[in-house]
Amino acid sequence: MTELGFIGLGVMGTPMALNLLRAGHGLTVWNRTAEKCGPLVEAGARRADTAADVFAAAGTVFLMLIDEPATDAVLDRDGPTFAGRVKGRTVVQMGTLSAEYSAALHGDITAAGGAYVEAPVSGSRGPAEAGQLVAMVSGDRDITALLEPLCAKVVDCGPVPGALLMKFAVNTFLITMATGLVEAFSFAERAGLDAGKVAEIIDAGPMSSGVSRAKTAKVVSGDFSVQAACSDVLKNNRLVIDAARARDIPLPLMEVCLGLFTDTVARGRGGDDMVGVIAAYRALT
Repeated sequence: MTELGFIGLGVMGTPMALNLLRAGHGLTVWNRTAEKCGPLVEAGARRADTAADVFAAAGTVFLMLIDEPATDAVLDRDGPTFAGRVKGRTVVQMGTLSAEYSAALHGDITAAGGAYVEAPVSGSRGPAEAGQLVAMVSGDRDITALLEPLCAKVVDCGPVPGALLMKFAVNTFLITMATGLVEAFSFAERAGLDAGKVAEIIDAGPMSSGVSRAKTAKVVSGDFSVQAACSDVLKNNRLVIDAARARDIPLPLMEVCLGLFTDTVARGRGGDDMVGVIAAYRALT
């Protein structure tokens, strides 16, 4: 099987990398917080001492990083080793970053003799663990076969940055839907209704989905353990709003969600699952 590299072992990156290992690929991993490599090493991956060592070991390197500065640092994009790291290699950028940044990165990597693939995914920790993510792909190589252990579906989204713009469209639905679900429970809470019965009705009806069932259960039980953190949702919300404003696309619901998640994170709830946005509702009069 193919020798791969994986950098960024957070909530999503760790289960994704584990699924690549289980599919039989050789894997070299690196993470800024070295102890996060532990589960991968136990499963058979090699831990690199530096990000540069990952590129030296693998022809295809997956990046699942939090933001643009982290991505630039891993690539040494403004440094002397950038061209050497990416030349002859395929860089698969799976994080949710700005479309403009991704387009510029694509240009830099191809100019240096590398190949670039944009492959953001739809799904949270549960689907990542189950290998049931949905990948949106744009770029220079067909990596469908490599994504099969991670994804239930891979969708070609045309040229870069088409995959990230598609992710923004999908996130618009996800964020507004989940926020609307929390708003329904906020109404029920203040109206003195039984939250369990609200969940029972939603889960049994035509509005039910995998997301709604997972989130209703979390709201009813008060379980704010992370599947998708409020801080990450806020970051993604801002990316969508920025892309929409740059294209003069009105997104009034997402503007409201941006305010609610901004307030939630400001209240110290950024590490909670996205249903923790109920904290913003409870603060409203």
